[in-house]
Amino acid sequence: TDSHFFPLPPPVQSIDMWTSTVKYSSFIQVFLLAHQSHALAPPSSSSSRRNFLETSLVTTSSLVAGASLPNLSNANEEVSTLSTDTNLTGAISLPPIGLGAWAWGDSLFWGYNPKNDYDLREVFDYAFNMNLAFFDTAELYGLGRSEDLIGKFRKDLCKTKEEEEKVIVASKFAALPWRTKREDVVKACKASAKRLGGQPIDLYQIHFPNAYANEAYWDGLADAYEQGLVRSVGVSNYGVDAMRACHAKLAERGIKLATNQIQMSLLYRWPIDNGLLDACKELDVKVLSYSPLALGFLTGKYDATHLPSGPRAKTAELLFHDGAYEQLLAVIRNVAEKHDAPVSQVALNWCIAKGTIPIPGARTINQAKQNLSTLDWKLTAEEERLLDDASSKVTGFITPDKNPFPRVDKDTGLKMYDS
Repeated sequence: TDSHFFPLPPPVQSIDMWTSTVKYSSFIQVFLLAHQSHALAPPSSSSSRRNFLETSLVTTSSLVAGASLPNLSNANEEVSTLSTDTNLTGAISLPPIGLGAWAWGDSLFWGYNPKNDYDLREVFDYAFNMNLAFFDTAELYGLGRSEDLIGKFRKDLCKTKEEEEKVIVASKFAALPWRTKREDVVKACKASAKRLGGQPIDLYQIHFPNAYANEAYWDGLADAYEQGLVRSVGVSNYGVDAMRACHAKLAERGIKLATNQIQMSLLYRWPIDNGLLDACKELDVKVLSYSPLALGFLTGKYDATHLPSGPRAKTAELLFHDGAYEQLLAVIRNVAEKHDAPVSQVALNWCIAKGTIPIPGARTINQAKQNLSTLDWKLTAEEERLLDDASSKVTGFITPDKNPFPRVDKDTGLKMYDS
């Protein structure tokens, strides 16, 4: 509704096409609401977050011109290693657990308030001191605010190159409808790198599939890697066929597809059931599990008489109407009691047992401590089996057909998303 904030460049030339295109992305719907509420601009911001996307898409060159990016021509040689079974460069070593930073700056869904930045700084410092400073962010999170915060925290805390290298940052390119060129990926990457402090980004990912132009994005990832802007590249929300195609495309240029970040939890086990997880293992692509606590439904915080408010309320009603969900919670609580651990750690350890790297969110020091101390213990094989059995019977949670991502690239016919 606002052509200043959301211009209609080619190929999106009509409102009808625009409307049909934006339906695939819940992120864009959030942007429209955020724009109306003007809720995303912190008081200290030097330029309105309202213009973030326009700035990053239309005038990124002017943003990057003043960035203090170092000479990165040899950066990949220093940090990349060869894959164990190929000659591709761009592998990355990651901790067994990370922290998601979606809530760091997101006012609409998570109620971010700049007054809470001190709490976020405590989370950052704690993860650093535990040698588990792996943060997943994106240009969409708080319209750049999340990246800004991580960049500031790292600059304030790390005084030596050795300390800087202890912090691993993953960020993501938003495959929005009007971004159709490989250059769009590089420009967005430069803008993200500037917000993150001017260093090469450890892992740069395509956030979600587009309905077209996906191959151009893969070329853009390779370009960003070859220019030394990033140390490794990945994708997110990619299905089996799309991941294989991206893997092959990058391999043509000698670059490894390092990761696929996908939704996976005890309440969302579709990647296991449909073969996506097996395909990742076959290609030696690390899996980052986002929403491993299923929007809080695997923390033990809610019950049939105490439901969350807002967008999650409907999901909660469906879950508690499904008796299998409460049976799953009973199994989780039983395992937690045996290990004298919080319920949430059972859910996170299940993701780890499946060979993935969970990235739960953390907005307070207590949440960070609870999440990261998941590594203090492991599930037994029998506990994993009991959890598998109980989780396979739950039907009330989100299903892949309800997710907003495009299923097929309309230009190539490639299946992009399956779970």
